Amino acid sequence: MLYLFAEWLGFEGALNLVRYQTFRAGATLMTALLIGLLIGPRFINMLRVRQGKGQPIREDGPQTHLAKRGTPTMGGLMILVSLVISMLLWMDLKNPFVWACLAVTVGFGVIGFLDDYDKVSKSSHHGVSGKVRLLLEFIVAGIASWIVVGQINTFLYVPFFNNLGFELGWFYYVFAAVVIVGAGNAVNLTDGLDGLATMPVIIAAGTFALIVYLVGRVDYSQYLGIPYVPGAGELAVFCAAIMGAGLAFLWFNAPPAAVFMGDTGSLALGGALGAIAVAAHHEIVLAIVGGLFVVEALSVIIQVFWFKRTGKRIFRMAPIHHHFEQLGWSESKVVIRFWIVAIVLALMGLATLKLR
Repeated sequence: MLYLFAEWLGFEGALNLVRYQTFRAGATLMTALLIGLLIGPRFINMLRVRQGKGQPIREDGPQTHLAKRGTPTMGGLMILVSLVISMLLWMDLKNPFVWACLAVTVGFGVIGFLDDYDKVSKSSHHGVSGKVRLLLEFIVAGIASWIVVGQINTFLYVPFFNNLGFELGWFYYVFAAVVIVGAGNAVNLTDGLDGLATMPVIIAAGTFALIVYLVGRVDYSQYLGIPYVPGAGELAVFCAAIMGAGLAFLWFNAPPAAVFMGDTGSLALGGALGAIAVAAHHEIVLAIVGGLFVVEALSVIIQVFWFKRTGKRIFRMAPIHHHFEQLGWSESKVVIRFWIVAIVLALMGLATLKLR
């Protein structure tokens, strides 16, 4: 909005400054961070008053988590408010990628909110039906995919190779929607410990801020042998908004958490990462950078599949972060070690840019 405002008024000096995506990315990160820190205390108090008992805690989960009863959830609303306001202030709203990613973020946030509200109002960990939730997610992801793919081609590019891609045709729309929905739910499954999902999301967003900036530059993309996507560089500002909002939330979510992100935040942030990866033609790289989320999701799928087949469990508890808790790791040890894994995976993802 400020970008368009400066352009409309003809302020050449201001326009030259805000035209730089790097400047606006930094400004967006700081704006989202400050908004989140300012609204955080009152927001948390409001949630605590309205929710009473807070997020329901599963009786069959780790017993150490029972001490978290009464902690309010839906903190993802705080993330969405700071993220959306900073985006609208600093991003180029004429860019279709902006609206596609915003649609996924807000749409998935609304779906997560309905799920959280159902859980809190019924004092149960059972929220909206899984089938209904997936249907709504695919509708939102389908609309975003239609917008994004309209701006790019339908090739699936393979990392480690110079501009090697496979033409998927109409199936690419389906693939893009699956990536977005899969990313949203993978982050949602990871959000089980204080700060566990937040920092890896920030790390992934920072990684993709660099990727989309390079993809949006014809000179850098040609030099690195990666697909050139005109306009994708604007999503570096979007990634910065995620980082700022995530850092502000982490301030209040650090152990012991004063508020939980809930499905409202985890679905929105995961879906946003998926949409950014599709827009940048780096879907496979997302699986590397967000490998922690992939492992968390796979641990649940494998556990459920194997238990239905044999009646036995592979992991002591799924998602896999609970498995390590059952092995005797403290919550803080699990969280910090998983953060380290997320950093290593992000570096591996960045390495794919040069190994082509």
